[in-house]
Amino acid sequence: MTRISQHAMQQEMQLMCMVLVHAATRQVEALCGRQIYTMTTGKRNVDEKVLQYETFINEVLKRDLQKVLEQRDGVYEKIAQYLQLKNTIESIQNAESNDLKTEVDIGCNFYVQAHVPDASKIFVAVGYGFFVELTHAEALKFIEKKTSQLTAYSEALTKDSAKIKANIRMVLEGLRELQGLTDFPETSRREVL
Repeated sequence: MTRISQHAMQQEMQLMCMVLVHAATRQVEALCGRQIYTMTTGKRNVDEKVLQYETFINEVLKRDLQKVLEQRDGVYEKIAQYLQLKNTIESIQNAESNDLKTEVDIGCNFYVQAHVPDASKIFVAVGYGFFVELTHAEALKFIEKKTSQLTAYSEALTKDSAKIKANIRMVLEGLRELQGLTDFPETSRREVL
């Protein structure tokens, strides 16, 4: 389980506790036929709860949603790089000769021309700064496995983001109920993804 997933589960538990306390308060009020007041007056109590919910949304849920989406975007970038490498390897395999002329970025968008006399093996970054010399077939097999792992990870991040969005929606519904607002029309909402 990833650190984000654990954190999302903790947030979900906090959120569920907040919602359950609010729902239990409403049920007791319905059974008793009167409002339950804490140490503060009713209006002030509602304002404080609204502020707590808004703070929870802005400081916890939205921040975590942004982190998960940024992580997912990073995974998508890695997948794109591996697919670009796959296309390059296939182009090298389809070429008639084994030598390769290319330009290499040496930093800050400065390029030098390079000549590779034998392009039958390439170095592939496997993570943590390590590179492995692989044949084209081995590299293609590695790329296939790596992209499938990254795709599974991006799907897990997408599920985490959906859970966080659902939690945001649930808190917003709680705020709507707490403030006594009516439902908004479904057509006015827009999905982010």
